[in-house]
Amino acid sequence: MSTQLFPDIVVNGETVPFTAVAAETQNHPGPRDKPGTSWRKAADAIAIRTLLLQEARRRGLSPEPEEVGPNRFETEEEALIRTLLDDAVEVEKPTDEAVRAEWARDPSRFRAPPLWEVSHILCACDPEDVVASAAAQARIAHLAERVAADPACFADIAANESDCGSRANGGFLGQLRPGDTVPEFEDVLRSLAEGEVTSGPVQTRFGYHLIRMDALAEGQVLPFETVKDKIAAAMEKATWARAAKDFVAALVEEADISGARFGKR
Repeated sequence: MSTQLFPDIVVNGETVPFTAVAAETQNHPGPRDKPGTSWRKAADAIAIRTLLLQEARRRGLSPEPEEVGPNRFETEEEALIRTLLDDAVEVEKPTDEAVRAEWARDPSRFRAPPLWEVSHILCACDPEDVVASAAAQARIAHLAERVAADPACFADIAANESDCGSRANGGFLGQLRPGDTVPEFEDVLRSLAEGEVTSGPVQTRFGYHLIRMDALAEGQVLPFETVKDKIAAAMEKATWARAAKDFVAALVEEADISGARFGKR
C-alpha cells in the first residue's frame, strides 16, 4: 500500500497529475535538508499555471507559439498563458513628467559603459577535467602568493607563467568594455578598484585567473534625452509586472484550490 507524502493539487475541480509537480521541482531548488521546500514551491507554480490555462480557455483564447530563441519556440501552454496575460493586463505608458522625475531622482544611475584596462595571469584548464582543474587551481594559488608578496612583480610573473597569449605583454589585455569578455570575468572587473588585484583566483571556462585593474574610467552620466526611452520602457515593464501579479492574485482569490500553500483549504 503506497502512501502519498504531499496532497493532490486540485484547481477548480481539476486534479493536477502528481508527475507534473515532480517534474516542476527541478526549477525550484531548496535546501538539501528540506526537500519539501522544492515540492511546495513547485506545487504553487503548477497551481498558478493550471489556473491561468483554465482562464485562457474560458476566454476562448488560442495559442500561437512564438520563437523565443534560435529554432526554439514556445510550447502551446506557454503561448496560451502569454496570450492570456496580453489580453488581460493593460497598462498605460508613463508620462514624460513621470519619466523625467525618475531620471532626476538619481541621474548617476544612467551612465555610458565603463572602460577597463586589465592585466591577468591565467592557469588554463578544462573545468570538466577534475585532475587538470585541481592542478591549475594549485598552481594559481601559488602564483597568487607570489603576487601578494610582491605586487610589482605581477607583469614578470605573467610573462613567465601565464597560459594566455597576453604573457608577451606582461599579462596586459588592453582596454575592455562590458561584453568584451565572459560574464564571470566581467563580474569581477565591476568590483575591482584601480590598481587592485583579485584577492584569490577567479574561475572561468578557460581556467583560473589572477586579475589586476590597471586603470578604470567610469562612464559619463548620460543626459535625459539619451536615456528617456530606456527609462520609459523599464517603468512600463515594472508597471506591467505589478499588474500581472495583481491579476493572478485576483484569480487565486476567486478560485477553489487545494494542495498549494496559497490555496483555500
